[in-house]
Amino acid sequence: MNNSRMLKKAGLAALALTLAACGGSGSGSSSADTETVDAQTVHGCNVLNVYNWGEYIGEDVISNFEQKYNAKVNYDMFESNEIMYTKLMGGSAYDILVPSDYMIERLLKENMLQKLDKSLIPNIDALDPDVVEMEKVYDPTLEYTVPYFHGSVGLVYNTENVDPAEIEQKGWDILLDEKYRDKVYMYDSQRDSFMVAFKALGFSMNTSDENEIQQAYEWLRKVHETVHPAYVTDEVIDAMAYPSDNNPKDIAVVYSGDAAYIMAENENMDYIEPKQGTNVWSDAMVIPKNAGCPGLANEFINFVLEYDSSYDNSVTVGYTSSNKKVTEDLSAGEFDGIGAYLPRTGYDKDEVFRFNEVLVQKLSDLWNKVKID
Repeated sequence: MNNSRMLKKAGLAALALTLAACGGSGSGSSSADTETVDAQTVHGCNVLNVYNWGEYIGEDVISNFEQKYNAKVNYDMFESNEIMYTKLMGGSAYDILVPSDYMIERLLKENMLQKLDKSLIPNIDALDPDVVEMEKVYDPTLEYTVPYFHGSVGLVYNTENVDPAEIEQKGWDILLDEKYRDKVYMYDSQRDSFMVAFKALGFSMNTSDENEIQQAYEWLRKVHETVHPAYVTDEVIDAMAYPSDNNPKDIAVVYSGDAAYIMAENENMDYIEPKQGTNVWSDAMVIPKNAGCPGLANEFINFVLEYDSSYDNSVTVGYTSSNKKVTEDLSAGEFDGIGAYLPRTGYDKDEVFRFNEVLVQKLSDLWNKVKID
């Protein structure tokens, strides 16, 4: 995933606080019901260094953890998996990272992660089996990773200007319809955009076939020439949630959590995961080999999985929780009727990104050419 936008609805925050005050419910123990722990006494350290995506954590998770463990959390934020990786290779040390699937696969291959202490993570039983299955693609027994959020990539569209039946029938190919010229946002990411092209053409998004890569490039060039999309990143969220009178767009390629925010703010918007397939992804908590406080890091992972913490995370950020009970409660409650909150699972044309450094470089070079007028 890339950066998300925090849901700025007072009602969501108020509901989360009300639930926390009541002690939470469901799978995963509640932080309100547990005794405080002195991290220095138990683990020999009381400072935790966390490296996560920007705006990707609940409003009270860190402060509640610090209070419970008499600890200090240093919270740094990154904008991409690649930036995080570069910082690690430069010698930076963290106790907790929250990278995406393909980057976790790379970190595992390069022996940069340490095994979890499952005795300190009893709340792992609260995990949603669907997201666990995604994680098993690169960590079969969850020895190194614990899911944090999961989601998909799809199309948000204005139902007043786009026929739902048409976009359902065309899927990704609606991006080739000239009647939407200057009405489309594409995410400015070679990985996500080539995924769209690969899926539209019936290829695996993890292909290394030179002919398929070339066809995907030509498909994206055709999109560029036909609908002349605006290439954006996080600004797409507010642009679709609050369209301006100055050249509003009708369709946008977005992440599911951002779509949930857009739909919560604008009743005219809907979300579709095209029938040709898409990227389903998960971000997970891991502990680097050089972590200075691994015991407390395992405690942090367990704390995040608690019902109250997971609820705070998901209601604040908008992405789908890895805690099964939280997902069930939010999809029937605060996100009721917002289909983007529940990404598709078990669809045979959906895929998880795999690490392929050669492919990434090829796509990077071609992506620059796609956007040339």
